[in-house]
Amino acid sequence: MDFLPTGIVNFLVYFASALVAEGVFLLIYLRITPHNEFKLIRAGNVAAAISLGGAVLGFTLPLASTIAHSVSLHDMIAWSVVALVAQLVVFVVLSLAFRDLSRRITDDDRAAGTTLAVTSLTIGVLNAACLTY
Repeated sequence: MDFLPTGIVNFLVYFASALVAEGVFLLIYLRITPHNEFKLIRAGNVAAAISLGGAVLGFTLPLASTIAHSVSLHDMIAWSVVALVAQLVVFVVLSLAFRDLSRRITDDDRAAGTTLAVTSLTIGVLNAACLTY
């Protein structure tokens, strides 16, 4: 691969790994939520779109920090798992705090969707900052 610019292979490996991590996050997150985000979003449910978007960004922020600060691909993967778990915990904790959270999102309650999104983003920013060791 001498014809490739220096670093392009690392870029491709990390980028592909990040896309896989995003896919794994989505698969797991969509499984733990009782409501079907994609079905709701296709039906025009704004609360579902807001909450899912916040969760994805809340995962992507620490993932990006992990990529920027990791010392190896294994390091990046390990810290990506931490970011994934943090976002799952956000949903579980908010579901316990607001027992009707899933129903409210299904009913397109934008306050519920926004609360979940903002909390996910907040934890994501804090998580990303903590990964700048």
